[in-house]
Amino acid sequence: MSKTAAVRLKQDAVTVAVPQTQDEAVAAIAAIGRHQRERTRIEADMNDQLALIRQRFEVEAAPHLDKIRALQQGVQVWCEANRAALTDGGRVKHARLASGEVSWRLTPPRVLVRGVETVLAALRQKGLNHMVRTREEVNHDAVLLEPAAVAYIKGISISQREEFIIKPFETELEEVSL
Repeated sequence: MSKTAAVRLKQDAVTVAVPQTQDEAVAAIAAIGRHQRERTRIEADMNDQLALIRQRFEVEAAPHLDKIRALQQGVQVWCEANRAALTDGGRVKHARLASGEVSWRLTPPRVLVRGVETVLAALRQKGLNHMVRTREEVNHDAVLLEPAAVAYIKGISISQREEFIIKPFETELEEVSL
């Protein structure tokens, strides 16, 4: 084969029914709508059944959860009363018992802020500006309004693609009072 031979592009054969007329396309879109609605019905039935199953098992498991919580509280009270012995005078933060392990740990500190505007004003008034975060970011809406202004800036690109969407017509049933 010579180097100048044309390269043949292969494409998979279409294995689906392709409408040949506008009427057939209209019928296919209507069929898509019917199948979507049936799928939604099946999904709703599934969710109804799952909710019933979940509720049944939650009711069945609830007494066990209550017992677990009561036992946990009892074990914690006993461990707190015997903490010095269990932790070797505070040298360790855990204890191994015959049936399991107990441990104490501090959670990471976290900051809770209520009344953000008031707190920010108080921090600024006290000269604690380093505790106020100012966030800079690219304004995507402004870039889209002026694409020519950023056309040659490395790192910014504007992309757009075309999607093909089929939306079968649907109407909702009106509620009828009886």
